Amino acid sequence: MDKKGRFIVFEGIDGSGKSTQIKLLSKALSECGIPCIATLEPTFGVAGEVLHKILSGELAADPRVIASLFVSDRLDHLLNEGNGICRTINEGTTVLCDRYCFSSYAYQSVDVPTEWVIDCNRLCTEILRADCTIFIDVSPETAMQRISSNREHTEIYENTERLTKVRDAYFKMFERFGAEEKIFIVDGNAAASEIAAKIAVYVKKNIFNM
Repeated sequence: MDKKGRFIVFEGIDGSGKSTQIKLLSKALSECGIPCIATLEPTFGVAGEVLHKILSGELAADPRVIASLFVSDRLDHLLNEGNGICRTINEGTTVLCDRYCFSSYAYQSVDVPTEWVIDCNRLCTEILRADCTIFIDVSPETAMQRISSNREHTEIYENTERLTKVRDAYFKMFERFGAEEKIFIVDGNAAASEIAAKIAVYVKKNIFNM
């Protein structure tokens, strides 16, 4: 696919500060005249709505079903004719996405064989790979403190034990795919403005050649 916009993905365990950094990078790029939009996974499409109910604990599902729903939601996110990522990029707009395939690798591989998760998500990576993946790294303990102070209810994956396994899985996947993916890891314990400045410098230099 001849990309006109760029596809920039933010990853991290729950509570790492992805949404804050997406807003700040969007502002920085817009100030440079780069049109961009922010989006997230799971979406609020058909599969995404089911996932939100599962993550909140309203519905229960087998881990393989959850992993498959994430792939289904992701494919629609990419290919939706109305507002899909591929269409948006082709129209010249950069997409900043909160989670993509690395989230599936890290979160779902805790319960489902890693190779199965990777194979399922190959349907998505063959359509579109991120121009870069920005991983905001915080400890599970710090993440849980943030989650507890900002929200009344937690999701099914939001506990220290689970997030520890997920963080470990992220780094295993970064080591595995590091040669073929552009990955930028930033310390998420710093002030939000300091993190944002590092991300903006990296993206402008390495993605937009500015």
